[in-house]
Amino acid sequence: MHRPRSGLAAVSSALLAMSRRLEVRDVLRTIVVCARELLDAEYAALGVPDDHGGFAQFVVDGVSEEQWRRIGPLPRQHGILAAMLHQDGAQRLADVRKDPRFEGWPAAHPEMSDFLGLPIRDGEETLGALFLANKRCPSPGDGCGFTEEDEELLALLAQHAAIALTNARLYERSRELTIAEERSRLAHELHDAVSQKLFSLRLTAQAAAALVDRDPARAKDELQQVAALAAEAADELRAAVTELRPAALDEDGLVATLRTHVQVLDRAHAAHVTFTCDGVRALPAAQEEAVLRVAQEALHNALRHSGADRVEVALSRTRGGGALLEVADSGCGFDPRTVRRAGRHLGLVSMRDRANGVGGRLAVHSEPGSGTTIEMEVPGG
Repeated sequence: MHRPRSGLAAVSSALLAMSRRLEVRDVLRTIVVCARELLDAEYAALGVPDDHGGFAQFVVDGVSEEQWRRIGPLPRQHGILAAMLHQDGAQRLADVRKDPRFEGWPAAHPEMSDFLGLPIRDGEETLGALFLANKRCPSPGDGCGFTEEDEELLALLAQHAAIALTNARLYERSRELTIAEERSRLAHELHDAVSQKLFSLRLTAQAAAALVDRDPARAKDELQQVAALAAEAADELRAAVTELRPAALDEDGLVATLRTHVQVLDRAHAAHVTFTCDGVRALPAAQEEAVLRVAQEALHNALRHSGADRVEVALSRTRGGGALLEVADSGCGFDPRTVRRAGRHLGLVSMRDRANGVGGRLAVHSEPGSGTTIEMEVPGG
């Protein structure tokens, strides 16, 4: 077989590459690159249809960015593309230009002759259309084209591509739901905390106004309380906004995201907040998100409840290649058993659930007058 990477090892590598990706765009790109390389084609593309006769996404390999820009708008669902989306089976053609369904292409489009394409399906749903063009010949000038064996291999890739693409969509949907849940939780916290502060602020201001004439000294005390309540409400708002807008884990990674978050909190609060990191490597996406969320919850508790003037965040690598998060404050501390009995969890239940959900563990070390340390350990990927 004339392929740069032929045999079971190459097929296995391609399938593993597809299964490792979690973002839909990355999965689409990996499918196209693997198909083009395995079948030794000059061009490969994958289109994901929308509901309006076009394509929501269209990924190509073998075409430069400049060529792609000059080609113009994405293609519509017509001709051979429509056949792949709406008919069963592969489309293998010796020369696509001679097929009666061929409707031409833009002037900047590269010339294509032999063609192989088929739909990617999950049950009855068509997820996309995958196609390749211009099989490379062993010797210049020799005629060649896609074979029945190529068709079988592409069908195998398409089956696994459907699984990888479906998993990626489920992952992205799960992340969307998680973000929605986080925003809902923050909305409730913001409503409860800030609304109470603003209600107290209004009552205190009314009391101060009533005392201005008959008891100026007491009115002054009330106004000082108004200032204190306003400052607390501002702190609550800053904390909520900071948590609503964390840096993107996918773009920056856990270490950079956590460092940025700590820097923002250090500027926003009177307490000195620091971050140190020792040898932590990239973790699976779910673990990095869990570590970040636990760190945010622990920092929120420390800055809101402990009265600490110093909060230290440390992230270090464990012997097994995982990570250990420590958030330690110099605040008033508490008795964890008393907190549980009183029904005030300070987010501890949520933090433990996050740790357990990624195979990790959470420990809380605190006692009155001695500060608090939250430890979370997660295994390596």
